[in-house]
Amino acid sequence: MDILVYEMKYVKDDIEKTSISCIPFEQKYFQQYMKIYNACFYEMRKSLDIEPYDFLSDYKQIGEKSKDIFLLVSGEEMIGSVACYGSEIDDLIVNQKFQNKGYGKQILLWGMNRIRQISNEPVLLHVAKWNEKAIRLYEKVGFDITNIERVR
Repeated sequence: MDILVYEMKYVKDDIEKTSISCIPFEQKYFQQYMKIYNACFYEMRKSLDIEPYDFLSDYKQIGEKSKDIFLLVSGEEMIGSVACYGSEIDDLIVNQKFQNKGYGKQILLWGMNRIRQISNEPVLLHVAKWNEKAIRLYEKVGFDITNIERVR
C-alpha cells in the first residue's frame, strides 16, 4: 500500500512567539519519550501497516539524533517533544494526557522559532496524509503543502 506524505513549508518571515521553553533531550527521559513516541505514532503505523507498530525500542535508535530533540517538561513529567534537524521539524509528539490543550501548537512554534534563530530558510516538515489532525494544525500555523510524495 502506498502512503501519501505531504511536504509542508512555512515561508513567512514572522513566526508567532510562544510562552513555553523546551530543554535539550536528556537520556533520563528516554523511557517516557519512548512511551509517548510509540503511543503517538501507533495508530498511524498500524493503519498504514508500517511495522513495527511500536517503532522506538532502544536509545541507540535516536542516539546521535538526540542532540536535535527538545522536550517540554513539567517537573519530571514529559508533556511533549519536537526534533529540529537543520530547517526541518520532525517527530512532534504530545503526551496523550496533555493532548487537545494547545501544547502541540506551542511546541511546534517553539521548534520553528529555534530553527529561525539559525536559518532564514523556509521551515520544512513532512506529514502523512493519514494524520489529518496534524495537517490542520500545520495549516493553521501557516504551513502550505508544497509537494506530495508516495512512499512505502
